Amino acid sequence: MTNKMIDELPPVLPLFDAAEFVLQGNAQINQYITNISIKKVADAGLIIEHCADWLFEQKQSENNYKAYRSELTTYLHWCFDVVALSPIAVTRKDIAKYIDYCQTPPIELIGYFNVAQFKLDKATGDRTPNPQWRPFIGKKHLGKCLPYQLSDNALKTKIAILSSFYGYLISEEYTERNPAQLWLKHSRFAIKRKFTIDEDNNNHAFTELQWSYVISTVEQLAQNQPEQHQRSLFLITLLYSCYLRISEISARAGYAPIMSQFRQDPHSGIWYFHVPFSKSGKARNIAISKALLAGLVDYRRYLRLSDLPNINDQHPIFVRHKAAAHGRESGVINANLGIRHIRDEIDKLINLAADNAAKDGFEHDSQLMRKLSAHNIRHTGITHDININRRPLSHVQADAGHESIDTTSQYLHTTQTERHQSAFNKPLNHLAEIK
Repeated sequence: MTNKMIDELPPVLPLFDAAEFVLQGNAQINQYITNISIKKVADAGLIIEHCADWLFEQKQSENNYKAYRSELTTYLHWCFDVVALSPIAVTRKDIAKYIDYCQTPPIELIGYFNVAQFKLDKATGDRTPNPQWRPFIGKKHLGKCLPYQLSDNALKTKIAILSSFYGYLISEEYTERNPAQLWLKHSRFAIKRKFTIDEDNNNHAFTELQWSYVISTVEQLAQNQPEQHQRSLFLITLLYSCYLRISEISARAGYAPIMSQFRQDPHSGIWYFHVPFSKSGKARNIAISKALLAGLVDYRRYLRLSDLPNINDQHPIFVRHKAAAHGRESGVINANLGIRHIRDEIDKLINLAADNAAKDGFEHDSQLMRKLSAHNIRHTGITHDININRRPLSHVQADAGHESIDTTSQYLHTTQTERHQSAFNKPLNHLAEIK
């Protein structure tokens, strides 16, 4: 970035363009995020992708989009520039510090009129950050700047937006807590509510029947159109078998999944999949089933590679079928898939499986399947291993990367009927029959 460009940038960068441009990225913002990822917050690039995806879902309401975009930009400025903290590491006390910051922001970050966050450079055709933009808007009276104030309504809106965003991250399996909601619960704005839990409801995982349709559909696609769907089959197999988050197998700044992440212990000969960085910031090694290992061999044979990788194998795990149109790897053919590409591909596969279920008369299952998406495959792998395959909770916890066994325990599913059957013959005295 040239000195002239730096001089023309606002003191805080607007991170997200208008809805029609938000998924395309911006060269200056990408460079800023890359620097943040290297120097301050390792998962900044992935956070930005999650934010862009969430914002894009709000595109139908222009007012909502603008409000959410402004709040995320301000919040990420505080996380990245002020405290060098990943949003998933933020605690309830940190949210309180963020609110303090917003109530008394630096004077140079306060503007007194609304301007567009990005503007079009007519000479180059590029969209660039508007140097006049500021994250905070103050008021004037008779031409004089008034002391900056954050009203209670504005504060509640901030927290509501952040809480909604953390809810999205939780649904994407990128975090397990909502610090904004925790702050609100203990604040003067707290409202006591009663919640009920439907214990028999399990909307987070595919049933055995539904998952069978997903697998059989993708297997048939791989057989009929191997050039298109051998990759799809291994993608689905890996996600399900290793409970992976989409972020753990998608490319981003500073991370490109490669074949050498499949590793063999030199002493035991056991194969595992190595995740160098998960949402907790910790690496983990995931046990591999014989079905997944066989799938890896088949997939590598299709790619004309050796049956199994070695520790120096740099080949991308999932290669694009055609060169990227835009982004970091624009024009590159032998490049990894990004998070959106993987999510879109899986959504298409799920819909095809739902079509097949409907054709066979399982209309209700078909409708339920269409409500599920890529991140539900992780839920499904965990749920099936605990409830069907009877893997020990501690083993599933380690492979899933859960910080607490309590999180893993939430995947134990029982119905009222099952609880009745297990309780019906309970004796009061186990030794009563002994004479």
